[in-house]
Amino acid sequence: MSNIYDNVPGGSLNLKGDSGTPKKIKKKKKKTQKDKEKLKSYAKELMSDDATSSEPKPIRVVTKTEAELKFEAIQKKRLEEKVEKAARRSHKERVAELNRKLEEMTEHYDIPKVIRCV
Repeated sequence: MSNIYDNVPGGSLNLKGDSGTPKKIKKKKKKTQKDKEKLKSYAKELMSDDATSSEPKPIRVVTKTEAELKFEAIQKKRLEEKVEKAARRSHKERVAELNRKLEEMTEHYDIPKVIRCV
């Protein structure tokens, strides 16, 4: 009877994509006092370089193209028209229009009546 189970592998099942070995979790390295001091000294150097440099850094000004300006103008105009259109009708008129649309809709979601023919 023991020869039936001789070629069955033993051990636990492995998940798909799992290599079978447990993954080692890396611990985060804590910052030491030396690291903090190095960062502080580096920051001081950067600050002193900025103050002592006689050459001003160029400032990049972002300008928009003509197409972008036209696009923004059209968007603004459309938004104003939309607000104007919404402000023309009162709430009562909007509710009445919605009710009218709902009445005109077909009721194809309703369960149809089934007539039994015997």
